[in-house]
Order: sequence, then structure tokens, then C-alpha cells
Amino acid sequence: MERVLLEVRDVNKAFGGVITAKNVDMKVMAGEIHGLIGPNGAGKTTLLNLISGIYEVDSGHIFFEGNEITNLPAHKRARLGLGRTFQSPRFMNRASIKDNLELGTDLRNQFTYIQSFFGKKGADFYSELEELMEIAGFTFDWNEHITSLPYGQQKLLEIVRAMLAHPTVILVDEPAAGLNKQEQERVSLLLRKAVDSGMGVVLIEHTMEMVMNICDNITVLNFGEVIAKGKPQEIATNPQVIEAYLGGENDA
Repeated sequence: MERVLLEVRDVNKAFGGVITAKNVDMKVMAGEIHGLIGPNGAGKTTLLNLISGIYEVDSGHIFFEGNEITNLPAHKRARLGLGRTFQSPRFMNRASIKDNLELGTDLRNQFTYIQSFFGKKGADFYSELEELMEIAGFTFDWNEHITSLPYGQQKLLEIVRAMLAHPTVILVDEPAAGLNKQEQERVSLLLRKAVDSGMGVVLIEHTMEMVMNICDNITVLNFGEVIAKGKPQEIATNPQVIEAYLGGENDA
């Protein structure tokens, strides 16, 4: 039986008169990459902000591994195992690459910090890091300043950092934006590695080739509402989805 890691149930959110989430339902299963797509202004990032606790819902419920987290602050959701990356990478700019990665493992609590630092099942932290480095194609010196990295490598590094904390679910917001083809392929490999490890991934992405190739299921938003759910092949031929994309290029 499939295990539900994350459930959004009848969630609503408005900013003034602008509705950004309307009766949204979504389930994310263990070992699944769940795509969240839609035209600009559809409410995708808003939904991730509601799930991660950056915004409060107006109504509805959010469950994480069967427990309601609707009213929990963002830092407590992170400690439960809800990881997050952003459209623009977020690091401690005065620290080294290594320090940024090690600080990123201290998410659950002090006890699991020790576990995550030395890795799952007794594996050494740096062995796990080396594996992820190889997947991401990194060759830099870990003692370099974080700002020395080009944009594409910073985006890849943010995914690596999220994975090193061993979250239950990672929310990934437009990881391929601004990346070249090779870097996009590295993103796909990292996300597939995450779900192969039993994590769940929620992926916002406008690169449809990536979405269709790596997502197991997809939820489509338009003006804050779910207009379609299903497998990639079902979404690709859905008339409502096609209409939303063709008419959504100028949405705010």
C-alpha cells in the first residue's frame, strides 16, 4: 500500500481580492516526484509557501505523515522533515561552501543532527556527500566562498544541501530555471536519487520536457484552482491544461 507523506486538503488563500489558492487538494506519496505545474500566476509558489509555513492558510488543512501541521510555524515543519529549495538559491553568503552544507543538515533536532551529519545507517557524511557531488558534477574546493560558485552550481548545491538533511519531503521550486541542458539533467538525476531513497518530491518547473520525463504524477493549477491531476501522459493531452497554458502567458 502506498504511503501518503503529504496531503493538502481543501486549502484556500487570498491576498486582498486576489485568490491564490481555492479548494486545493493534493497528495504526495513516498518515493514519488509530484509535479506542480501551471501558467504564470497560477498559485504554484504560493502553495509551496502554504505547505512550508511561510504563509498561513485562510482555511483548509495540511497533513504531514498523517499529522496535521496546518498551524505549525515553518521552523517546526522543517524539523519534522519538510525540506525546501527556492527559485533563487538561499545561502549564508559570508560562509564557505562546506559550512553552508554542514549547517543545512541541522534541521530536525540536535539528536538527528548527529545522525544526519554521519549519514543514514552509519554511512559517513562525506561518503554521502561525495556520491551527491558526483551526481551533481561538482569539482570545486569545498573551502571556497559560496559566492564563488556560478548560478547553476548554486542551484544544484541547494538541492544537495536539502537532501543531506534527509527530509521526508522536499519542495523544489523551479530548479531548472536559468540552467543549461547539462545542469538540468543533473537536477533530474538528483531528484530521482531523492525518491529512490524513499523521499517524496514536489516539483514546480516550467521546463515541460523535464516534468514529463521525471514526474510520477502531476497536479495542474490555474488561477489558484486545481484543473487536472494525473500521470504525465494524461496531463499532456488534457484539453483544460492545453487551454490554460496557451492562454496563460500574460498572467501576473
